[in-house]
Amino acid sequence: MAERKRILSGMRPTGRLHLGNLHGALENWVQLQNQYDCYFFVADWHALTTDYASPEAIRENTWDMFLDWLSAGLDPKLCTMFIQSDIKEHAELYLLLGMITPLPWLERNPTYKEQQQQLDYKDLATYGFLGYPVLQAADIIIYRANGVPVGKDQLPHIELTREIARRFNFMYKSDIFPIPDGLLTDSPVLPGLDGRKMSKSYGNCIFITESEKDITEKISKMMTDPQRVRRNDPGDPEISPVFAYHKLYSSPAEVEQIADGCRTAGIGCVECKKILIRNVISRLAPVRERRLKLEGQIDTVKEIIADGAARARRESIITMELVRRAIGI
Repeated sequence: MAERKRILSGMRPTGRLHLGNLHGALENWVQLQNQYDCYFFVADWHALTTDYASPEAIRENTWDMFLDWLSAGLDPKLCTMFIQSDIKEHAELYLLLGMITPLPWLERNPTYKEQQQQLDYKDLATYGFLGYPVLQAADIIIYRANGVPVGKDQLPHIELTREIARRFNFMYKSDIFPIPDGLLTDSPVLPGLDGRKMSKSYGNCIFITESEKDITEKISKMMTDPQRVRRNDPGDPEISPVFAYHKLYSSPAEVEQIADGCRTAGIGCVECKKILIRNVISRLAPVRERRLKLEGQIDTVKEIIADGAARARRESIITMELVRRAIGI
């Protein structure tokens, strides 16, 4: 049997995951663990690149994230989960790759100035923020990963990792690092409750382990088609954030019925939301139940992550022995 290809991905520890995280990445990870040798990590060092001045929540957010990963279906028998900072070899490779990475490669990073503008209330004029793509490259290639599941907006980061891996292999006449591919994922765009991008900073999220009461209250207040001022006004379902959720949570027959009812004013927004509430609650119920059970087994969860760290460390140690030998130090 052919050896499985290896992939790696991570998330910054921002705490509880929302539906955008679930459909944008986590559901894809759950599928990939059945096809690849998967390494998934919580990127706590990466969190420090923007939150170095207020790191208090990082540790708690880390465990919230693992609980949600396991609740959503990541299986420690099928994948390796760990905390980035538990594997100190990441930092060693980051340092060594930093020695060979040209400064212009980092300055041309498309998200460097973009994030500085978006997060202008934070001081991001730091070496750590400029150099985070090098740390990202180290995270990936230290496990000699063949691919990284990403959305289109993240492809420039993967290309920079590919350039760094090629440069190392060329400079030190080695073939230690496979050149990782970006595995494009079809991530549905799920708007927040107010129609904007779903984001904790906007306060417009539905979390994957919400209670039935909170799901009901949040969806009941969601924006709908602004053209439908009165019940008998026809509308356009495609401009309603609620309809985007129906495409993910309702049956094809229900989606067709709701779309037609919206256009002809055959269904009101309240009825439309009631159908969605029922379907979202039904779909998320198993996730919420697993989360509640895991919260009472936190020691078991910590053992799972410690086992994952041990597996990750074994691989990273092998890589760093090869790296030091290639460099000659």
